[in-house]
Amino acid sequence: VQLQASGGGLVQAGGSLRLSCAASGRTFSRYGMGWFRQAPGKERDFVAAISWTGGNAYYADSVKDRFTISRDNAKNTVYLQMNKMKPEDTAVYYCAADRSAVLTTLMSRYDDWGQGTLVTVSS
Repeated sequence: VQLQASGGGLVQAGGSLRLSCAASGRTFSRYGMGWFRQAPGKERDFVAAISWTGGNAYYADSVKDRFTISRDNAKNTVYLQMNKMKPEDTAVYYCAADRSAVLTTLMSRYDDWGQGTLVTVSS
């Protein structure tokens, strides 16, 4: 599956952004989906994941209660709503697809990756 992330930009601390990840292919609805991020000079880290039904989700502790992952299988799109943003949320955000549909935080389990979208949070 091909993934196209969008929605990044510059936001002030305390503000909100919504990222979108559009997927090609008719099997999107069977994939687990995740968001990861990579800050400058740091490793790529897990942010959030959602099951193929949308009924279950995992979050990194650093974003819990601020970010929400969701999906619309009819539109082949997964979203990441980011609220109460902090400067430490600044990173390139990547969406990824897990063909095994197992809800996982492990980067190695994801098969397909989008190109990333830059999010910058100013203080």
